[in-house]
Amino acid sequence: MNNKDIRELLAKVKNGNLEVDQAMGQLKDLPFSDLGYAKVDHHRSLRNGYPEVIYCEGKSNEEIKGIVTNMLERGNNILATRAEEEVYHALEELTDDIEYYERSKIIVIQQEEVAETESEILVVTGGTSDIPVAQEAVITADMLGNTVKRLYDVGVAGIHRLLGNQDKLKEANIIIVVAGMEGALASVVSGLVDKPVIAVPTSVGYGAHFDGVASLLSMLNSCASGLGVVNIDNGFGAGYLASTINRQIEQARNN
Repeated sequence: MNNKDIRELLAKVKNGNLEVDQAMGQLKDLPFSDLGYAKVDHHRSLRNGYPEVIYCEGKSNEEIKGIVTNMLERGNNILATRAEEEVYHALEELTDDIEYYERSKIIVIQQEEVAETESEILVVTGGTSDIPVAQEAVITADMLGNTVKRLYDVGVAGIHRLLGNQDKLKEANIIIVVAGMEGALASVVSGLVDKPVIAVPTSVGYGAHFDGVASLLSMLNSCASGLGVVNIDNGFGAGYLASTINRQIEQARNN
């Protein structure tokens, strides 16, 4: 049973064409698949609106292949993060509908089309070195069905680059700011706009930057209102959170 089947089943219940207990009978084998080393959560899309995402670090190639094989059977789109190239080559054996983004170490397997939102998510970086983390956010948000735009290399060391693109800031509904060094860009952007800003500190920086801790603390201590912060290098978390917010905006607009 894939996402389309589930949606059709729920629609039948809503329209009174199927009793709830009958629907539950059809769904009884859906909650999760026990592979021994992993329990693949097939109810995730029902609860959260999106299928489970595979975090690849610490898993063997065979374990990842087993999880992906199980998910492929249900027709879901699949997102695998922190995947080395060898993982990609292992998964190539399973499907042709696969794409690997080497710079951000993320794998996308797309089996069904996803409609893009009217509401835009804008991903902004302080520097070019922040792009791998930003790309993780972009791909995640795009995979989850959002319209995503980019504004790269507009850090505070040359703030005229950011101020010259304020139209892009105004057009977006949610902004993800990805920055290392002192992490000041998130505060500046949040001070310019009237919309949610999600800050992503990166591990880009010199010695006293402490692999991202400096920019993380700077973002957490920001005086700018409407600023939320995810963990260091967590582009996926930012893209997922932005998508969740954007989905609420779309639902409110359509109602």
